[in-house]
Amino acid sequence: MPEEKVASAGAPAASPTQLDFPPVRNGVDYLLSAVDHLGFDRPDPRGIKYAVLHLHAAAEVLLKTRLVREHWSLVFDEPGKATERAYRSGDFKSCTLAQTVTRLRNIAGITITAKEDEALRDLGRDRNALQHYGLTHNAHAVEARAGRVLDFLVRFLDDVLLPSLALDEANAIGADMVRVRDRLTGVRVFITQRLRRLNGDLRGREERTVRCPHCEQLTMAAEGKANRCLFCGAVLTIMEMMAYVFLNGPEDEGRTGICPTCAQHALVYDVDLATGDRVTFCFSCPGPISTPADSPPADTPGGRR
Repeated sequence: MPEEKVASAGAPAASPTQLDFPPVRNGVDYLLSAVDHLGFDRPDPRGIKYAVLHLHAAAEVLLKTRLVREHWSLVFDEPGKATERAYRSGDFKSCTLAQTVTRLRNIAGITITAKEDEALRDLGRDRNALQHYGLTHNAHAVEARAGRVLDFLVRFLDDVLLPSLALDEANAIGADMVRVRDRLTGVRVFITQRLRRLNGDLRGREERTVRCPHCEQLTMAAEGKANRCLFCGAVLTIMEMMAYVFLNGPEDEGRTGICPTCAQHALVYDVDLATGDRVTFCFSCPGPISTPADSPPADTPGGRR
């Protein structure tokens, strides 16, 4: 029998035909596959599809890896019914990505911001659409949303997972992490360059330019009946804008009202403008509205800024 090859750390080396993907290495491998499809000026729709699917897989693997470090039962859909035998065999229903985020925050004390949580949820919706019934969407928008999750996962790796890795596992993923960081820089540069090219088109319209609900860039030109994003090309009606951006959950209740200028229910509080300001904004007579800071515009007179 030939002598068994031994890895430098003293463990048997995996054979060329053996799968050897410990959790962090597995997550980084998914991440690497995702970033290889991102950051191109002419995005390939098929490439974007696999970027979304593999980025979502990376998020699940990496976040659940930290959850397991807290306790293995926490990755079960119902931790109270967890058994070590089921965990070891992998024969169990695991928690969703949203549940993972909640448990990391509430039990493990891991910081995941509202924006990062929102980016993960957006990615989850894109992934579910692609996986189950198909997705028709602007490739630039999907790519920009994926870029936000990529940014978060690299931060999560740097701050949470990598510092506690054994030296051999850290070395095993070192080259892949260099490629991931280089590609992340490329995605950021791609977005920056695209925004720079749009500066001329947005000039003079900054006070009517808001954040696009699809690509999250401050490039949605509010034009009354139609609102058009110059970054990703999305075109949304007033009602679609309000539904997409400001009515996503209970935390957004009360953020809309009746405009004191045009009397339409198209007024929204706390809208980010391309000017850098956060204002009360009317999508019907598009532009910022001056209103008393402590009372809804529906109950008080106001006027255009």
